[in-house]
Amino acid sequence: MTPLSRRVLTAALLLAVFVPAVLWAPAWIWAILMAGLIGMAAYEWARLSHFPPLSARAYAGLLALGALALPPVLGADWPAYQSALILLAIGFWLLVAPLWLLWRWHAPQSFVRAVVGVVVLVPTWAALLYLHARGPGVLFGVMAIVWIADTAAYFAGRRFGRHKLAPAISPGKTWEGVAGALAALALYAGVISGVSGMPLLSLLLVVSGLLYVSVLGDLFESWIKRLSGMKDSGGILPGHGGVLDRIDALTSTLPIATGLLMWLERSA
Repeated sequence: MTPLSRRVLTAALLLAVFVPAVLWAPAWIWAILMAGLIGMAAYEWARLSHFPPLSARAYAGLLALGALALPPVLGADWPAYQSALILLAIGFWLLVAPLWLLWRWHAPQSFVRAVVGVVVLVPTWAALLYLHARGPGVLFGVMAIVWIADTAAYFAGRRFGRHKLAPAISPGKTWEGVAGALAALALYAGVISGVSGMPLLSLLLVVSGLLYVSVLGDLFESWIKRLSGMKDSGGILPGHGGVLDRIDALTSTLPIATGLLMWLERSA
């Protein structure tokens, strides 16, 4: 089986599990499933940060269980804390992460890596809960931006890639891949505009901004992997590497999109 075949087959199997969960899982089951996903990503993050195996498992378990406990423990205060988590992620991805990549920080300290893992992963879990509560169409609509961009960038980069996007961080990514992703998302925005009647220009600005943070999330994980001397965050997903490899762009895109949706809902 070719690498592309493995990649497509794994994606199909993931969708076969993910789509029914989005459509029919009640909120509490969805929260458990997504906490499990975030826990697996946390374990890979800990291993990339060179935590000892036992410490990595403990970190992943505590992060997943801690996130899962937040809504029932906080009760009526959970929406306010959920918004705070989203704001924390927005600050990290729009301010800290670009500087981290620009200055190529190593941040090898275990405590720093542990805190960053929480900042990256727990708001992603909070965003998944928020978007799921708004309905399958909203969640799929946001996640489709990342999926379309990732797929288009992969094929455009393979076919036309000549100019490296960030060779010191991720040599495989090219400006041509980004251009292909932008073109595909422009088509996606056109379809959404035609179906929903939303202004095309506004949608183009939104998808362009989300493409930027999607690439940022991808590059951030690539830099951490490069520092760790690892090609993939794990090997659980044939053709895709680890869970963190699969959701790296989502960790940046979902909180930003959720923050935008929160702002629109409160402005209405």
